[in-house]
Amino acid sequence: MIGATALWLMYAWLLAAIVASYISGRKGFSERAGLAAGLILHVIGVIVWLAIPAKPHSKWKTIGAFGRRKAEDIAPRAAAAADDNDDSPSTGSRAASA
Repeated sequence: MIGATALWLMYAWLLAAIVASYISGRKGFSERAGLAAGLILHVIGVIVWLAIPAKPHSKWKTIGAFGRRKAEDIAPRAAAAADDNDDSPSTGSRAASA
């Protein structure tokens, strides 16, 4: 019985390290710092990283805690970049090589 309990406690310990690493990375800090806090402080490490304020241009501030960029946010920038790179006509190089 103690073996199963130890296994579940190890899973909880590793999950706390993963979550602390994720939170620290989203807040603009090193994921290593979050991993170390999660491994050393266990569940308290997660609480510590939730209390630390995020950096101004971090993913935590710009996108959110769990979100990711929406297609509407990415598509206009990608289209503008494609238009900037598409100054030369593509058919002209084919005609010259044929």
